[in-house]
Amino acid sequence: MKAPRFIEIDGKRYLWRELLQQRRAQLSAARQAEQPTLFVLREDCRPLTDRTAAGRYREPSLFAERP
Repeated sequence: MKAPRFIEIDGKRYLWRELLQQRRAQLSAARQAEQPTLFVLREDCRPLTDRTAAGRYREPSLFAERP
């Protein structure tokens, strides 16, 4: 049995070969797309215990002297 040349979607006939070509183009475009960054990533200069909520809870520094 031969593979069908057309596929019917929502009552419309599409050529199977064209659908495959469009899908390949879509995949290659997705691979080449570069997503821009939302913001500049800066290094966290806080002490290690102040970087996480758990660290701030374990070692509160409300009255600690800061340079």
